[in-house]
Parts: sequence; C-alpha cells; structure tokens
Amino acid sequence: MSFAFHRPDSIDAAIAVAREHGASARFLAGGTDLIIQINRRRIAPEHLISLAGLGLDTIGETGSEFVIGAMATHDAVVGHPAFQKQLKALTEASAVVGGRQVRNIATVGGNIVNASPAADLVPVLLTLDATVELRGGAGTRTLPLDRFLVERGRTERRPDEILTAVRFDKPPADSATAFLKAGRRKAMEISVICVAAHLVSDGKARIAIGAAASRTLRVPAAEAIVEKGGRAAFAEAGRIAARQMSPIDDVRASARYRRLLVAAMVERALGICADRIEGKST
Repeated sequence: MSFAFHRPDSIDAAIAVAREHGASARFLAGGTDLIIQINRRRIAPEHLISLAGLGLDTIGETGSEFVIGAMATHDAVVGHPAFQKQLKALTEASAVVGGRQVRNIATVGGNIVNASPAADLVPVLLTLDATVELRGGAGTRTLPLDRFLVERGRTERRPDEILTAVRFDKPPADSATAFLKAGRRKAMEISVICVAAHLVSDGKARIAIGAAASRTLRVPAAEAIVEKGGRAAFAEAGRIAARQMSPIDDVRASARYRRLLVAAMVERALGICADRIEGKST
C-alpha cells in the first residue's frame, strides 16, 4: 500500500494536517507499533504525519514535577539520572520494551497512545498518578492518565490531538517504586502479566497491573488494605488484586495462571518497594 508522508515543522502545522485529512491520517512517533500494524494490513492510513523534530523528545523537571515529552525514547528513560532512585520502576519498565534497537526508537507517547493492556511503562505511570497533556485544534488540555485510557486500543484522544507530554509529581524521598514483568523472556516479549507498585513511608500505596484486563488498571481496594495494614497486608493485597482482574486465556498463558501471577507479583513488588525504602535493596 502507499501513503503520503508529511513532515510538519511545528506542532500547530501537524495538527492542521490532521484536521485536513481526518480519519485517513495517523501521527507517527517512533513507529515501532504503527508500522507493524500497517504491514499486517490492520490499518491503512493514507497520510502519515511525523512528529519528529518538534521538540517533544525532552525529559525535564520543575521544582515539583517531572515532564516527559511524548517523543522521548525508552532508552532515554532508562538512562535518565533522576529516575535511578525513587523512580526506579520507570527504568525497570522501559528497559524491557523490546531490544536495544527498539528502545532507541520507541517513544513514551507511543506506549501510552497505543493503549495496549500489556504496555510496560503504563502501569508505572498510573502508580505515579500521571497526567497527559494533549494539544489539538481546540487548544491544550490535561487529563489524568487513568481517565485517558479507555480500553484496548482506545483512549480519550481526539483525532486532531497530539499527546505532547506526560507529567507526574516528584515523589518524596521516603518512597520507592518497583516494576515486575512476567513473560517467556525478559524483553522483546509481550507481558503475560506486568505489575507496578509505589509506596511512601507514610502509608500511601499505588498498585497497577497490565495484561490482566481490557486495559491497564489501578487496584484501589488492594491499595487501601496496604495503606491500612502495611507490610503485613502485602499478600492479601495480591489476592485482592487477582480477584479483581479479568484475564484471558491465550497462547501465552491461561487466565488462571495469570491470576496466580498477579497475586504473587503484587506481593513481591510491594516487598521490593518496602525494602528499597528501608535501604535493604536498590
């Protein structure tokens, strides 16, 4: 098949092209998923609009928050100095997104907009209460990531909107994050289950799970029991999380096995966070 390739010189110009061509146009970030879908004839866009060179590839911070540009690559996340302690889960998740060649091209924004239930970075961002910044013909708006995600392959993004950045507050010093992925290989493999956790020593807990439902999910009931019971409640939080998931049977794993993984991995991820806060592990 053939398509017209557009390389606009500004975000506004990219939005204008998208508005002109409507449903026949797609934005192109790293392309590691989009090109595969085109090659497999799952989609057939007539226009591809490149987002390269529009200044969306930076990772910055203010006094209170981090801002990851949508075109920042997973390799950039893995190596970012500010993500090596309390935000270790970001590096752990991005490090298993494909091989090194993929991580040099695949983008944070693409991982989010693709809305795969098995996306590795999304659970971590959910545990950080991240928000996404969208810019389109109607202006700029911000949505919580948890609201932005609808279900497999569907988000709240409008056709002419570009996801420009993801934002989240800087975590306190007495906090930790962890990410775990179960698959047939550590990388270059779709997750059978992936789990992210975020703990703060004052009791705040966040847990998110991927590949166990039609979208990546937070588990407020499991979070609440951890906030009430601390380390003694980690195993029960895993059991609660497993009961709330709706995994499928497929060639990678059965639904029953996925639930067992959820229970074990939630408990383990919370334990890693607790150990990191106490300085028992890195």
